[in-house]
Amino acid sequence: MKFTVDKHEKYVLIKLNESKLNSLITPQLKSELILINTEGQRNIILDLCQVKFADSSGLSSLLVGHRLCKNAEGSFILTCLNDAVSRLVSISQLDSVLNIVPTTEEAIDFIFMEEIEKELKREAK
Repeated sequence: MKFTVDKHEKYVLIKLNESKLNSLITPQLKSELILINTEGQRNIILDLCQVKFADSSGLSSLLVGHRLCKNAEGSFILTCLNDAVSRLVSISQLDSVLNIVPTTEEAIDFIFMEEIEKELKREAK
């Protein structure tokens, strides 16, 4: 699997440099997501700009990322979905579960807004 990982203080950006998110890629992606999460990162942005096709096992890896971040009280955000992948996510009704934004910049803004909200809630207690 070809990908890049860009670690920041509040989030990790993973750019998947593959055209397919299928059963050949999924085990490695899940492993990377688990590794990032166990390193203490709770906010992950997954950039899917290069991905032109996804199947059910690909969706499964997205759900793993979502669950890991949610359990760590963080956010898992998908960005830059093409039409085919977006349709598959909609058909499987995961668009109501997953955080999906058009661009990486919007995903970063989303993370920072979520972090500010959490901080304000902690201070209010």
